Amino acid sequence: MAAKKKKPSSKSSLMNITLWIVQILLAGFFLFAAYPKLFTAQDLAAMMPFPVLFIQFIGAVEVLGALGLILPGIFGVKKYLTVSAAYGLTILMIGAVVTTFVTIGFTPLVLMPAVTGLLTWFVAYGRSRRA
Repeated sequence: MAAKKKKPSSKSSLMNITLWIVQILLAGFFLFAAYPKLFTAQDLAAMMPFPVLFIQFIGAVEVLGALGLILPGIFGVKKYLTVSAAYGLTILMIGAVVTTFVTIGFTPLVLMPAVTGLLTWFVAYGRSRRA
């Protein structure tokens, strides 16, 4: 007897669509944020308490994380990589919150990496529950 395929619920479909929208927006954000870290790291190093190579490394991690948010789902292969990428970006954003807080204090600028970190955690949690 063949197993019947379950029809996804509308709630499940809505969550999938929401996760995809957030993933695409986050991927664009991280690609946009990585560009100056990769190509103008010398200028950023003058403003940040980190060496040039570390800034470039963060940019590379952001590019890989952005690709990890999108490509596994598009190609339908190794979808666990999306969860790993999202958790990795969450850790990166925790570091960004701490760095922002330590260097410039508690200002509204701390909210950007904090909100981004919450969104990456949402994707990681949502995709891990769906996997």
